[in-house]
Amino acid sequence: MHTSTTGYILIVDDTPANIEVVSETLMDAGFEVASVLSGERALNHMQYNEPNLILLDIMMPGIDGFETCQRLKANPKTHHIPIIFMTALADIDSKVKGFELGAVDYITKPFQEKEILVRVKTHLHLRSLTKNLEQQVAERTAQLSQALKDLQTSQIQLVQSEKMSALGQLVAGVAHEINNPVGCINGNISYVEEYIKDLLEIIDLYQQYYPQPITAIQEKFHAVDLDYLREDLPKLVQSLQESTNRICNISTSLRTFSRTDSDRPICCNIHEGIDSTLLILKHRLKANDSRPAIQVIKNYSKIPEIECYPGQLNQVFMNLLANAIDAIEQSNQKRSFEDILIKPNWIKISTEAQIEHEKESALVSHIIIRIQDNGIGMSELIKQKIFNYLFTTKGVGKGTGLGLTIAHQIVIEKHNGSIQVNSTPEEGTEFVITIPNRTKNEKE
Repeated sequence: MHTSTTGYILIVDDTPANIEVVSETLMDAGFEVASVLSGERALNHMQYNEPNLILLDIMMPGIDGFETCQRLKANPKTHHIPIIFMTALADIDSKVKGFELGAVDYITKPFQEKEILVRVKTHLHLRSLTKNLEQQVAERTAQLSQALKDLQTSQIQLVQSEKMSALGQLVAGVAHEINNPVGCINGNISYVEEYIKDLLEIIDLYQQYYPQPITAIQEKFHAVDLDYLREDLPKLVQSLQESTNRICNISTSLRTFSRTDSDRPICCNIHEGIDSTLLILKHRLKANDSRPAIQVIKNYSKIPEIECYPGQLNQVFMNLLANAIDAIEQSNQKRSFEDILIKPNWIKISTEAQIEHEKESALVSHIIIRIQDNGIGMSELIKQKIFNYLFTTKGVGKGTGLGLTIAHQIVIEKHNGSIQVNSTPEEGTEFVITIPNRTKNEKE
């Protein structure tokens, strides 16, 4: 350990007399000094003691000063040490070569003791200033990197919050407008059914007690086909009831998808969130002029409700499923309708509970959700970048580069989970989401 307050200097020279003169001068000035007689020994010395500056002779047996300097500058551990050449070589070519190899200065023999001292102090001071500047730059760079990361995180959270807030307000308004008339229809269908039943009973009574009505009534019976009307009208009422129930279910699914999360996670059914997301995307899954419908294959396992932020998880499902549809559409660009019929488009959604055995009980430790498609797939390079901020493979106006970044943040930071991607070009992609079961952890 070096205790010198001014610096630790290594002298490399094969002439002991030179070493003695220079060492005495430097030690009188307060420097700690070490010396070796060859380049090989200088390189070995570096393994144990790192000087603040090296005074290096050029003309030495074995490896000369130039090669010693070259090796020191090639080593990441020693390339930063200032090197001053001390030599009798005074020609311009030797000086230029020394500077090209990385030396900071060049002292020609015979040298003056005061000159050596001034040059050593100057370069040590410059090295100190450089180190301080490097440290300041590193600290400032770290601060800027953290500030940029914080800004990106804030932007992602803001975009996510604004999207969910806007969607929540929109859906709440639509649901409210739907619920009022649907509620009216749903509440009155039973009365309509009873009234129709009463009217048909009255008609039956008329036919029983007045079997020979006037001509106008008989003609009307034939015109409306009373028997068909009597058979079909209850079916129409039942169809209206089923359609009303479907609208109610759609409204409920919309509210489920866009639900506003509280400050704390709440218990929810993951399958309901996935199903509500599929309902939102149903129009994109249907058949169109260029392709048949995209098949959705559900492999739902029996999983418990888990504590999570359901609205945010639904946003993850939306991003992954929408990307799956985009990947399928891209893979279809070079395929005909008939080709797609032979090898249909599909999206598989699987869930499973990861069981952890402890003592005599088995507890669900994690919930795993897999979303897989047979779309265009992606290369290894793209796989490494897909969660990066603002990275997108889509054209201008078709992707913001925030969808998967937001999904990554929601799964990793909000739920302490993980999200992985497996993909093969031209074969498809699979995202695997793992969410810890907070309920299980709290019980423990």
